Amino acid sequence: MRTAYQYKLRPNKEQIATIELWLESLRRQYNYRLGERFSWWSENRCPVNACPLVMPIPQLRDNPNYYSQKRDLVNTKDKFPEYKLIHSQVCQDCIKRVKLAFDRWLTADKNGQKLGKPRFKGKGRYRSFTYPQIKQNCIEGNQINLPKIGNIKLIKHRQLPDGFQIKTVTISRKADGYYVTLSLEDRSVPALTTKVEPTLKNTLGIDMGLKEFLVTSEGESVPIPQYYRKSQQRLKTLQKRLSRKKKGSKRWLKALLSVAKQHKKVADKRKDFHFKKANELLSKAEVIAYVDAERRAGGKFKH
Repeated sequence: MRTAYQYKLRPNKEQIATIELWLESLRRQYNYRLGERFSWWSENRCPVNACPLVMPIPQLRDNPNYYSQKRDLVNTKDKFPEYKLIHSQVCQDCIKRVKLAFDRWLTADKNGQKLGKPRFKGKGRYRSFTYPQIKQNCIEGNQINLPKIGNIKLIKHRQLPDGFQIKTVTISRKADGYYVTLSLEDRSVPALTTKVEPTLKNTLGIDMGLKEFLVTSEGESVPIPQYYRKSQQRLKTLQKRLSRKKKGSKRWLKALLSVAKQHKKVADKRKDFHFKKANELLSKAEVIAYVDAERRAGGKFKH
């Protein structure tokens, strides 16, 4: 069984500078490795007889894959010493993200659909990095020990569940600060539960709509909370303040952060509402069957 716990971090100024340096360096590494794959794809993916005669045939190169790019990190650290300050496994995880993004573009999923072409990360768009492995005793009290960063204070609003082991640790930057996400695993709990046969007694049907958030088969309707509509006036005021500032200035960055924080408040309220409502529905029935507007005409339910 896998689960995730997220806590807010309280790093000091030196730790913030280290985290920002890592994020910027990893962003550049991500763009460079992605550019390597794009370059090989445009020059070497087609057969020789399909190349136009007006263009010279480029020298064939080996396809840059996950392992070749990971081995090339040694050369990167020699040319750019700042990468020696980053944990080695964090750099390798950056290469893995490039691989996953490129594979999702080329390989179709189980439904036969492909994702869009991966994009280069602009400044400030690389917002997280991951430790694939970490010590189990990394959390002591209200602090977490991150390799090559040090002990960072965290707001431990709930204890870790017993029997779970820490698999990965992800540090992410959001509008209101920095967060740590712990991926936990308990192998004693099976991942797949026993299949429940739907009956009239243990099944609850829900219809997702536009006028109402959902309507259950028991006749209960849940209105849409309209968190965004309620905060539109505040967002309008903040956007006006942002538009009056000179783009790129310190006051513009401060106003931009205020807008981002307000959007995050709306997103947090919406997420909290979804989780609480889902928990309430699951406590009423063992099987949930829902139908959305696209499936309503055909009468097809999805469990």
